[in-house]
This record gives sequence, structure tokens and C-alpha cells, in this order.
Amino acid sequence: MPEELMPRLTGMLRASELDCLYRIGSLVNSTEDPGEALDLILDEIVRVLGASSASIALLDPDTLRLRIEVCRGHGRGASDVELALGQGITGWVALHGRALLVADVLRDSRYFELRAGVRCELAVPMEVMGQVVGVVNCDSERAGAFSEADLAFLGLLTNEATKVVGRLWLLRQLKAKAAQLEALVLAAQSLVHERDLPGVFSDLAAHTRQLAACRAVAVYAVGEGGLRLEHVAGDVGGSCLEPVVACNETALGVAVSRVRPVEVSNVGRDEEFLFARLDPALADSALLAAPVVFEREVLGVLLVVHGGAHRFSDDEKRLLETIASIGASALQNARLYSRVFASEESLRRSERLTTLGLLAAEIAHEIRNPLTVIKLLFDTLDLHFEAGDARGEDLVVIREKLAHLEEIVARVLNYGRHQAGAFARVELSAVVSETLLLMRLKLEQSRVRACFDPVRGPFWIEADRGQVQQVLLNLFLNAIQAMPEGGEIGIRLWCGVNDAGPTVHLSVRDTGRGVPEELRGRIFESFLTGRKEGTGLGLAIAKRIMRSHHGDIALESSGGGGTVFALWFPAVV
Repeated sequence: MPEELMPRLTGMLRASELDCLYRIGSLVNSTEDPGEALDLILDEIVRVLGASSASIALLDPDTLRLRIEVCRGHGRGASDVELALGQGITGWVALHGRALLVADVLRDSRYFELRAGVRCELAVPMEVMGQVVGVVNCDSERAGAFSEADLAFLGLLTNEATKVVGRLWLLRQLKAKAAQLEALVLAAQSLVHERDLPGVFSDLAAHTRQLAACRAVAVYAVGEGGLRLEHVAGDVGGSCLEPVVACNETALGVAVSRVRPVEVSNVGRDEEFLFARLDPALADSALLAAPVVFEREVLGVLLVVHGGAHRFSDDEKRLLETIASIGASALQNARLYSRVFASEESLRRSERLTTLGLLAAEIAHEIRNPLTVIKLLFDTLDLHFEAGDARGEDLVVIREKLAHLEEIVARVLNYGRHQAGAFARVELSAVVSETLLLMRLKLEQSRVRACFDPVRGPFWIEADRGQVQQVLLNLFLNAIQAMPEGGEIGIRLWCGVNDAGPTVHLSVRDTGRGVPEELRGRIFESFLTGRKEGTGLGLAIAKRIMRSHHGDIALESSGGGGTVFALWFPAVV
């Protein structure tokens, strides 16, 4: 209603109507309960205008549908009725923003029957800053029951009702902001105290879902292969999010590239690459993706899934950006803690290696003298055996092993000096055969059969023979220990080519129980062992020896069927 008409209209009002406006105005300025004020307004409408029923319907900004907030005389089911803009007299008034008096609703095609027996209806729009936010209407069971003066008076009452609605919205906003602020503080405290990355992803998703009041929240982290799904909080029904999404695809990629939130109004129409499986119940849902950014580095993306149609407000977007910022700090803290722990573990390992080195030097120093005596005494024995006697071969091996022990002692005592003279042209299949000869008794005792037949040799490499044997011995002993009930060790040699040029490859396969899955990625670390009696140094030393020979060793496979280690050396042509 135009404001310039209000003074004139007020002068024409009856005393009862002025008294009604005064009571309503006083209540609007004093009550803290908007529902109470709206109820009083409806009671006054019914009493002063002689209406048989009345209602206040508010417009939902998300669905753009009218829902009855309070009513009188409509029955219990009235609050469940929703009207689209333009539907019925109430919907028409909301759509056009104009008050309407219908003397006989049975002669008006716009009428939508909510209660039987209604003949006359008044409807006035509620406006806030020029925008229709609801409609106040009243009905009578008598045709022509209301006049233009009644319509003008209802306009005055509607102005008061609009104030109440404004206060209702303001109170709701203030309460929502206070709850959001409290939840943000609790979320920040929880995330700051979380130390491991999986815990941060889980807490971030849970707190975001609580703050956004949505169906589900997913957290993606930026990795080498793109965006990797880390955690989902909530329910996506029969749908399934892609575990990895390329950084140039879907709303997630747009959020990363633009470094700002991206809204998707319809999942089924726009996000076919985000879901590995999309349930029809979720197809019309809305999404909001916000980047998780720390000092201009995008660490991941927060994805909010809202069940059904929804338009995200600026406040919702700012809220998601805030929680994403808190999450970014928590993720960075978890990363730093992880690095600190890794550094501490590396320092502990270095300390143990240093102590072990000092201890090894002392032991080598003590071993050298008795070893020299043993070697001298062995040479004076002047043992001889007939040709073909296996003990003759054993004497050769013992003499070589004594020399090998002297080399090891000397290498430990002279650690750090270059030992170029230890490398020579070596035929690898012969080294394997010699090592198996050394192991024959151990293999027989353990009921393990060795299968090796180098039919395509020779395989020449530049190597320290003793060190290569040390690697093989370690692998063979590990294989035997993995087969306590007996089994088979298979050794295979072949030639190949890689980036370094011609290579000689060797694989060692057993039929044991396999390496525990949790140890496979760290099996070559020092002091890592899966056996109580193990030292955790054998494979670490083997790795160092292979790299000193410009080759490498790797765990090729492991499982219930056994374990396979693969080695390669540069070939000597």
C-alpha cells in the first residue's frame, strides 16, 4: 500500500480498528516470539473483519513456493499445502505483488479451494524492500462479505505482519550465525588438534556436513594423478563418486583452476564425470565445490552435495570458503608433523647406524688377529684329498671364505676409502653355482630344493665377487626362513637392455609365505624386520651393494604363492 495513503486511511478507520492496530503495533515492538505476534494478527483479522478463516503464507526462496506459516479456521492439513507462484488467488497476489478482493470466488478461475464453503476472499502481499516475501489472506463463507475499506485495513495489518516476518527472519539469521560461529570454533579446535592426514580429512568432512546442513560432503586431495577421493561423510545413496578425478575435469577441476567456489545446479545434467555411478534419486541434486588453499597452493577440494534442488546463497559459499581455509591450515599442520616425525625417525636410524658402525669397527679389529691365526694354521695343515672327493672342493671354498673374511675385516677397518681394486670381471652364473654349493647342507637340512640351470651363459659383469655372494646368501637364507616346512628356490639368469645399456638380470623365487603387506613398501630400510630373531640389515646391505655396482634390487612380487626378488647388473661385453 502506498505510504501517502496511510494517514488518510487511518483517519477513516473506526475506533475498534485503530485499537486493533495499536495493540498489534505494541506487540510487534515488545514480543520476542514472532509466532505469538503472527497468531495475534490472525486473531485480530478474524475478529475485526468477521472472517471465517485467515492465513499467512511465506515464500520459500529456494523452491519459490508458498507455505502456510500460521492459520485460523483451515484445519490441521493446511500447513502441509504448498502453492506455486500464480497458483490460486494467494499465488496470483504473490506473483504480481498486488492486493486483491474477490467478491465471489466461485466466479473467479484463479481460485484454488483449500477449505470448502469459502465464497469471498481478501489477499494482500507482504513486501520487504520491494520483494514479495509472503501473502496475508482472509476468507468468508458469504459472497460479497468484504469491501474495499476492508482490503485497505488488511493492508495496514499486513504492514505489521511484515514487520513480524522481518523480525522472524532476523532472529533466525542471528541464531543461525551464532550457531555457525560456535560450530566453526569447535571445528577449528578439533582440526587444529588432529595430527594425521586421514584424521584431518575425516574431521573436515564431518564438520563441513554439520555446518552446511547438507546430504553429504566429500574431501578430495590434490595428488600426482589428479584429485583423489579421501573421505565421504553422509549418504549418497546408490551413487558412487569417482575415486580419482582429473584436475581439468568436473566442477572440482574448475574450482582448482579458478581457486574459488563453483556451484552446479543439477548433478545429472552437468557432472557425468564426477560420479562412477549416479542414482536417479540424486540426479537433480545441487553441488558446491570449494578449493582448499594454503598460501596460494591448492591442497584439495571440499564438495558439498545437497539433496534435491537448491540454490546456494552467498552466505553458504562464504561459510564453505571459511571451513575450507581452516581445513587447509590443518592439512598443512599435519604435513609438517609428518615431516618432523620422519626427520626424527631418520635421525634415530642414523644414530643407530653410527653406533653400529663403531661397534662393527671394534668387532672387526678384534676378529682380525684370531682370523689371521686361523688362516696360518689352516695353511700349515697341508691337507690333500683324492681327485673327485667333495672334501677337496670344500677345502677350496674354505680357503676362499677365509680370504673373503679378511677382505670384510679390512673393508670395515678402512671404511670410507675407495676400493676400486675389489672389482673384477666376474661370470655371474659361476658365482651363483658357488653360492649354492656353500648352501647345500643348509638346503638339505631345511628340505629346500634349489633349481638353477644357466643354459644360455656366460653372464659377465664387473663386480666384487664376495659382495655379490653376500647378496645371494642373504636372499637364499631369507627364502629358506620363509619356507619352514620346505619348498623350492628358483634362480633364473637372462640378458636384457635398459636405459643404462646391456644388462644381466637375476631373479630369486621361493614358495614361502610371502612378505607381510605392511612391510613390502619399506623392506629395504635398515632395522626393518618381520622376524623376532632378525636384525633388519640384510636387505638394506644388499640394496647398498647392488647400487654400488650401478645396479639395483627390487621386490618384484609377494603373496601366498611365494616371493620374487629381481636384481640387475650392467653387463660387460
